[in-house]
Amino acid sequence: MTGQNQPALIELKDTAKANPSTAPAVPELQEPAPQGQALQSLALLAARRPSFLWRLFWMALLALLSAAISIATWDFVTELLTRNIWLGRVVLGSIGIFLFAGLGLAIREWIALSRLHRVDKLRHAVEVELATSDLESARVLTDRLVRFYGGRAELRWAKDNIATQRGEILDGDGLLALTERQLMAPLDAAAQREVEAAARQVASITAIVPLALADVIVALTANLRMVRRIAEIYGGRAGSFGSWRLLKSVMMHLVATGAVAVGDDLIGSVLGGGVVSKLSRRFGEGVVNGALTARVGVAAMEVCRPMPFRQVKKPRVTVLVKNALAGLFTRG
Repeated sequence: MTGQNQPALIELKDTAKANPSTAPAVPELQEPAPQGQALQSLALLAARRPSFLWRLFWMALLALLSAAISIATWDFVTELLTRNIWLGRVVLGSIGIFLFAGLGLAIREWIALSRLHRVDKLRHAVEVELATSDLESARVLTDRLVRFYGGRAELRWAKDNIATQRGEILDGDGLLALTERQLMAPLDAAAQREVEAAARQVASITAIVPLALADVIVALTANLRMVRRIAEIYGGRAGSFGSWRLLKSVMMHLVATGAVAVGDDLIGSVLGGGVVSKLSRRFGEGVVNGALTARVGVAAMEVCRPMPFRQVKKPRVTVLVKNALAGLFTRG
């Protein structure tokens, strides 16, 4: 074997330093933290006001469709009456039942909107009374609130306490404070349970379902149902259009105040420091969407509540999310 074909030996200097244990760590890829894209997209869509041209377009399209359907229905019924009088009468009666049901639904929606308007008037009256602190006005307003919840059996004990203790209070602020503690506290507890249930549903579906638009659809339906249930708890009884109006008002409030974004401080308080980085990204997105749903719920409670939060503390989003996600995500 010649010298050219012999293996070359390279001697390393300072071999003690060439140790894998002393090698620098491989840098980890830092992915952006989840921001709750589903709820943010929903908030932006709900808070966006359509332009005048779009509203004009949809109004004209609705008018054309209504005219086309009405003319086609009229021609169909008249031709059917000509061909078979009894079959035509059956179809005509079905159309009458349809119109009667539509009228009933319209009346129910009008009553629901009137109920929401009554809640708004009560809240405005309470805010004015808190600024004036007049005892006689506070008594009249307390009577209005008690009558407003006159048919609620679960508030009978609270109304009896108000009737017993109101004679001992000699200032308007104290009487309204008593009314808020007795009437609003049970309703607040029920509304908080609805918020926790909605946050749990949104977080779990977002974490499990990998579809792109599934989290947005789930967030929309869960938040709409949550807002409607909260309105019913506080006596609003929102219908379909009323629920959309409330959801739009809540989303506009969140976008205007910048509360639609969730920061690392909230996620850290929910799951413990550094735990989100150990979970999958879908789990982290689910936690963020659940936290944003809780924020929407708290804003809905403020909008639907006939009395502003004063003596009773407003629910904390962190506590709501912790209660909602108990058992779904472990804490570190």
